[in-house]
Amino acid sequence: MNTTLAITRTNRNILKQILAKYTLQQLNEIPAGYSNNLIWNIAHVVVTQQLLVYKLSGLPMLVSDEMVEKYKKGSKPEHNATQEEVDLVLGLLLSTIDQTEIDIAHNSFTNFVEYPTSTGFVLKNVQDAMAFNDFHEGIHLGIIMTIRKFI
Repeated sequence: MNTTLAITRTNRNILKQILAKYTLQQLNEIPAGYSNNLIWNIAHVVVTQQLLVYKLSGLPMLVSDEMVEKYKKGSKPEHNATQEEVDLVLGLLLSTIDQTEIDIAHNSFTNFVEYPTSTGFVLKNVQDAMAFNDFHEGIHLGIIMTIRKFI
């Protein structure tokens, strides 16, 4: 699990750098041919990790229900994110992973509801969820890198 968490942290640090590099207007810009923007993709990976790891384990998530609704799978930007929202996402990028690491060390994830992902891979435990999360975040990092070329 240490390697999985290290991969997650590496990705989150890259996302943190992207948030710092672009203006609020650029973070909210949806390029032609795309259905979302930089901030949506970054917030989406935070929300998805919480859903895959905490919700499927029956534990309280570290993000609000409102944030889940805005950034869950199938959602799209319905408004421009404010600077306060960007700052919240920035803080959650690493704090959620820090807490996940603590909770893993304390064996907090004793229950897990199996979940078949959209790729057909079935998550059976928190280790599967974190490994799949890294795959998922990698997909969105690729999308983010592409969107950056158009803003």
